[in-house]
Amino acid sequence: MKPRIVIVGAGHGGIQAAASLREEGFEGDITLLSEDPALPYQKPPLSKGYLQGKQTDEAILFRSANWYTTNQIDLQLGVSATHLDPATHQLTTSAGDTLTYTHLILATGAANRRLPLPGADEVLYLRTLADAQQIGDRLAQAERVAIIGGGFIGLELAAVAVEKGKAVTVIEYQPRLMQRVLPPVISDVFGRTHLQHGVQLRLGVGLQAIQKQGHSHTLTLTDGQSLTADLVVAGIGVIAETGLAASAGLVCEDGIRINEYGQTSVPDIYAIGDCAAHDNPYAGKCLRLESVQNAVDQAKTVVSHLLGNPRPYRAVPWFWTNQYHLKLQMAGISAGFDTYVIRGDEAADKFSVYYFKAGKLLAVDSLNRPADHLNARKLLEAGVTPTEAQITDLIFNLNGVL
Repeated sequence: MKPRIVIVGAGHGGIQAAASLREEGFEGDITLLSEDPALPYQKPPLSKGYLQGKQTDEAILFRSANWYTTNQIDLQLGVSATHLDPATHQLTTSAGDTLTYTHLILATGAANRRLPLPGADEVLYLRTLADAQQIGDRLAQAERVAIIGGGFIGLELAAVAVEKGKAVTVIEYQPRLMQRVLPPVISDVFGRTHLQHGVQLRLGVGLQAIQKQGHSHTLTLTDGQSLTADLVVAGIGVIAETGLAASAGLVCEDGIRINEYGQTSVPDIYAIGDCAAHDNPYAGKCLRLESVQNAVDQAKTVVSHLLGNPRPYRAVPWFWTNQYHLKLQMAGISAGFDTYVIRGDEAADKFSVYYFKAGKLLAVDSLNRPADHLNARKLLEAGVTPTEAQITDLIFNLNGVL
């Protein structure tokens, strides 16, 4: 029987898996399921260039419609997987079809965490193109915008809204922005920049209630104060889409558990991207990484394993966010650092932070210093730790220690 690989999910991981299979010479059948009715597209631009009006629907597509036909990829749009039977190698879809596979790749992603509050049913969230279009339409009509959550997505949306002339308030439960992933030396730059652009920051308070009043909403905060907004958007994290896998008996621990080759507890089923939990050598623990890099590199790892050229997943994690003139690029996992060293010009918002634990380089966050970021990825991959003197000497070329 001709081999058939079914891929569930058409985000960065799913598309890369399909592309790599053909690029690496796989001649069997490929079926790609996407619950989104739109031709597969990149999601990171949705909170940046797309809502800014700088990128069109066509500009954010992964591939043209013709690419799927040319590469003999059976792309099924608006179709999700509803039941998985690992014993029979069968997958049931929302279209009523039963697909038999030789191998299955789960790239189901993650879903937005929702506000568990009365009156929150009209709060908008950004995950899909349709979400972005709805937010864009509402944003054009709104004057006052409330953003719940001071993480990457919330702050990118705040930057877009204030650049469009809206009165924007960001509500963040933690005492500073992006506290989960950034130290004060960097998060304070973002906080100051948002304030300079007119964004109101309500830090260290939560949202207690939302009440609709005509075309606007009154938000009551945990400190007893309230504010009014015409548009409320929340970005408070995501939850891995593990329902299909868990119901089929696959081991799930805050994500679908995978090994270094992307295999789940059922060896002929793989998982990649936001939905997958793996032992990460740079974090020293099992976690999920919600990033384009992780999804793409895990897809390549899985395809290599499927085609008989196993290469364990060891890619250096990296992330980024763009807000106003600030471009932050992050390499490695800084959690657990005990000291850091700064390279560059803090006053000019052009510097990098090098994180260490027990004298070993853990991660580097680079603000408006792209060359540092590229070098940091090489340093981390090679396991090389530069000295403090080398880092702080701007004349010294850090590529020289590789």
